[in-house]
Amino acid sequence: MLTLYIGNKNYSSWSMRPWVLMRQAGIPFEEVQLRFDSFAPDSNFKQRLQAVSAAGKVPVLVEEGLSIWDSLAIAEYLAEKFPEKHLWPQQGPQRARARSMVAEMHSGFTTLRSLCPMNIEARLPEVGARLWADNPGLREDVQRLEVLWTPLLTQGKGPMLFEQFSIVDAFFAPVCMRLITYALPIPPLVQSYVQRVRNLPAVQEWVQAALAEHDFRPFEEPYRSAPAN
Repeated sequence: MLTLYIGNKNYSSWSMRPWVLMRQAGIPFEEVQLRFDSFAPDSNFKQRLQAVSAAGKVPVLVEEGLSIWDSLAIAEYLAEKFPEKHLWPQQGPQRARARSMVAEMHSGFTTLRSLCPMNIEARLPEVGARLWADNPGLREDVQRLEVLWTPLLTQGKGPMLFEQFSIVDAFFAPVCMRLITYALPIPPLVQSYVQRVRNLPAVQEWVQAALAEHDFRPFEEPYRSAPAN
């Protein structure tokens, strides 16, 4: 049995990627959630995680003593283990393009990720408007998303970026959550894709679990105080 270690669903964008990928693709796994208490070396989160990964970060996929501690490595492992799931596009050129997009997501979009941390429970349109006005790097990151997505959405024959659900959509799912939370301005074509991702059964399941956590973490909340109960 595959075991996936994840963090808080409301905040942990990297955990969301393999979780949504596996759930949407119908790959069975056991979930182990490690609550964010802090990221200090002596925190409960770090201490529990050390048992499965010296990297000390989530997500971690474990199978029969093998630990895979990077989201992209997890996706590649799953694609090799379950070829019948077609987690990458089947045609070579499309697969290469998809891998390039996932790699760019994995290492890029740093302004979007740093200024707009994933926070599914929150709605922060005013914060988003201020960040958008004050940070050209944020506008550039969102424009880059439009450049990547628009040709595929215009030419594609299916609802997802490469027609059917793939690793690419799983990797961009947390970005879609950010665009919703901060109400960042995007054109209608892109907005429609964001909503389709939001409506994926696996994403809906993740979102509902995130909303049920009620686990406010101040160090994950740069823009607000604890929500009123």
